[in-house]
Amino acid sequence: MIVGVVGCGTMGAGIAQASLQAGHEVVLYDVDEAAVARGRERIEAGLARLVEKGRLDDSGRTDALARLRVAVTLAEVAQEADLVVEAALEDLGLKQRIFEALDEGSRPDALLATNTSALSVTSIAEATKRPARVLGLHFFNPAPVMPLVEVVAGEGTDRRAIEAGMAFAEGLGKTGIPCRDSPGFIVNRVNRPFTLEALRMLEAGEAAVAEVDAAIEGAGYPMGPFRLMDLVGLDVNFAVARALHEAFRGAERFRPSPIQQSLVEEGWLGRKTGRGFYVYDASGKAGGSAELRTVPEESARRPLRREEIVERIELAIVNEAYHAAGQQVATPPDIDRAMKLGANHPHGPFERAAAVGLRDVVEGLQRLQRRHGDRFAVAPALWQTATI
Repeated sequence: MIVGVVGCGTMGAGIAQASLQAGHEVVLYDVDEAAVARGRERIEAGLARLVEKGRLDDSGRTDALARLRVAVTLAEVAQEADLVVEAALEDLGLKQRIFEALDEGSRPDALLATNTSALSVTSIAEATKRPARVLGLHFFNPAPVMPLVEVVAGEGTDRRAIEAGMAFAEGLGKTGIPCRDSPGFIVNRVNRPFTLEALRMLEAGEAAVAEVDAAIEGAGYPMGPFRLMDLVGLDVNFAVARALHEAFRGAERFRPSPIQQSLVEEGWLGRKTGRGFYVYDASGKAGGSAELRTVPEESARRPLRREEIVERIELAIVNEAYHAAGQQVATPPDIDRAMKLGANHPHGPFERAAAVGLRDVVEGLQRLQRRHGDRFAVAPALWQTATI
């Protein structure tokens, strides 16, 4: 198969590398020639690391690079590719222009996929004359390593396109999980409380950065919320939070944090800038947590115990999972798999709910609602399941 990759940033280069490792030919394109050069360097470096680790031999690396080509125009990609994966900036107008051009220049049977994490696949497909072949293939960073691909069906996407997208993901050695086109798809939506509730605790003076991270990591999660935000980039995390808040019409449970907004405006974006919620040395090693402007000490609420921190974050995630399942974004088993593969959680939200007991989950959410407001209102699907 010939895979076209449009956009040569971190995600585009990662998708191209994963495709090369699976034996596909890859045609790269970016409007910025310097970005193409950087993308190729990332791919070469990624393959070299595999050789160093003994997961690829020199001949395999050479063969992979021989299957990598660069297109001068978007039309070249459209003409050659059996599947195009667009990984351009998260700008709807830009993506629609790309898909309009791809739709006009490609074969009718070619698949056109977007790697968007925050925009509507349906809206992107509206720029084409054949929306049935447009789908989402949402990879996770780093794309060559992370095992999950969310395979997203827009309103007009044909079932055969989804089947082909699932087969492509599995051919890369990944797990494809189908989901409906909805803001945040599965992981970016269901996992939003992981960071937002941590930020709410910080805002209210209920727990410090290091305390929240220690509690969550002690519960079996590989990384606490603040370490995760610093790793991903506060600007990236904040942009997704804003997009979801807008997409859900200002729902309080998706309200972005003013603390995070302030850090982004000051340019403290996490590891990549040397400071975020933690301070980092030149080697990228974290020192102590940064000084942050939070509520005055006399206004702070009672400090939370470790088990309260974990319970609050987990109950919020469980509730959002039931919101998503009730809206038929994905099935409960697929949501569980997506959260474990895409967010590295030790258990899925429905698995967690079953372990805790639905009655206790509902009662816990009701307690949180009385204390913190309607962002903890029990999801309709959870009410329905708990009362059956």
